[in-house]
Amino acid sequence: MATYPDTIAQTEPIAEKKPELSRTDTEVSLLDLLALLLGRKRFIVRFVLGTMVLAIVIAFLLRDRYEAKIVLLPPQQGSSMASAVLGQIGSLGSLGSLASLAGGSLGLKSQAEMYVSFLTSRTVEDALIGRFGLMAEYHEKRLSDARKELENRTNALVGTKDGLIRLSVEDRDPKRAADLANGYVEEFRKLSASLAITEAARRRLFFEQQLEQAKNDLTEAEEAMRKTQQTTGVLQIDSQARALIESASILRGQVVAKQVQIQSMRSFAAEDNPTLILAKQELAALQKQLEQVGGSQPDTGSDINLSKGRVTGSGMEYIRRFRDLKYHETVYELLAKEFEIAKLDEAREGSIIQVVDGAVTPDKKSFPPRLLIVISATVLGFFVAGFWVLMTEKWNRASELPGNRLRLDAIKQRWKG
Repeated sequence: MATYPDTIAQTEPIAEKKPELSRTDTEVSLLDLLALLLGRKRFIVRFVLGTMVLAIVIAFLLRDRYEAKIVLLPPQQGSSMASAVLGQIGSLGSLGSLASLAGGSLGLKSQAEMYVSFLTSRTVEDALIGRFGLMAEYHEKRLSDARKELENRTNALVGTKDGLIRLSVEDRDPKRAADLANGYVEEFRKLSASLAITEAARRRLFFEQQLEQAKNDLTEAEEAMRKTQQTTGVLQIDSQARALIESASILRGQVVAKQVQIQSMRSFAAEDNPTLILAKQELAALQKQLEQVGGSQPDTGSDINLSKGRVTGSGMEYIRRFRDLKYHETVYELLAKEFEIAKLDEAREGSIIQVVDGAVTPDKKSFPPRLLIVISATVLGFFVAGFWVLMTEKWNRASELPGNRLRLDAIKQRWKG
């Protein structure tokens, strides 16, 4: 009869029977692999040498490329001359609000990424392709393919630390590589001339459009004034009426400017915004002053507080025309002054993008890295040869087994049909 310890002794060996690779077995397998590689060393050496020679031939067949680099400084947003001059327009009152309208609501904060997008835009790339004949150089029949090839050879990025734009272009001709890099900036400047990118440029465009309209309105007012003088025979009015007309004209301009400013502020500010509330209070004060100088009726001849008993019908017509003339003159003078300030700001900012380091003709190729190609191909050839030797040995051993040999014969018969 088996005892309890004997039962344990019979069951324990069952759990311990696990195949394990000892350190000696691992060393033997590595030694076998080393012996296998040394046995086929002639094949391996020939394969590696052949790979090296092929890599050398390919490396020297590849045409050289040269990389030209240019470093650019994007515009930095700062205080403009308009903001410094606004405080000096006290005589025009809140007519200066048009300047803050153009500079604030129309201002655009420039970012370096935006200028990178402009530099690599389709318009700039197509201009470079046509300027340097890149379709023939790249042997492309379609403009889109030539543009894609140019994009592959161009790299533009923004420095994370300094914020500078670094643009590089690769080409087989070192001089053309430098010309292409500089050409990016030249073509971008042509493009930016038709775009209002910076805050000053946007103000300049805004006042240019408004000035053109004000000029047309002033011309019409002068022509209407001339016709009124011819038909009525009135050539001038007394000093009191002239002073009232000029005051009303200035106040009307202030009211119109403040209304435009409030309308613009409502597009980005809530009704409880302190600046918007202050602007509304200023508008109410201006309207009250205008009502004190003249009437509040919508009729164009009722905004001057003159006794109609003292003014004849022809005189009232003359006053209306004179009032319109002074109003348009005031608006035109303001817009002309702000337009000149915007032009000075735009000129002070320079040419949108400043060149820190211009592209020069590179004296060293950037591609191909021939030594790296040869070394990488040699190492890869050694591993491919070793893998081939190992797989061949395993195949030969597997094909020597009777069962595998029968399977291989069946595969060959089916392959032959």
